[in-house]
Amino acid sequence: MGEAALAGVRVVIAKAGLDGHDRGAKIVARALRDAGVEVIYTGLHQTPEQIVRAAIQEDAAAIGLSILSGAHMTLFARVLDLLREQQAEDIVVFGGGIIPDADIPELERLGVAKVFTPGATMEEIVDWVRSAIPTTV
Repeated sequence: MGEAALAGVRVVIAKAGLDGHDRGAKIVARALRDAGVEVIYTGLHQTPEQIVRAAIQEDAAAIGLSILSGAHMTLFARVLDLLREQQAEDIVVFGGGIIPDADIPELERLGVAKVFTPGATMEEIVDWVRSAIPTTV
């Protein structure tokens, strides 16, 4: 399954909170684009409200959060709460960054579909998106 398998998939890639490092998010966005995903990158310093609003307005199938600030528990939880409030729980939330292994089970319990930690390859991320995010075509 190649680029055609991801045609029609729209993903919002977002940097939440005060974290100002977006190189990894841009690399993931580029890898997903190269694989045929339509990527909407929200830029730095987005609030959970802005991220959820963008995902709904863009009719995204998923939100990919990049969090390096240590605020992952709060930010993921807020995004998931806002999606529930907006009856948009069908938007898949995944992410990555500096997230301790011990926090991953709790994030999954909250509803985060997948957490990628440092060392994850672009191939792993693209393959996961390919298998986990529903296509609209």
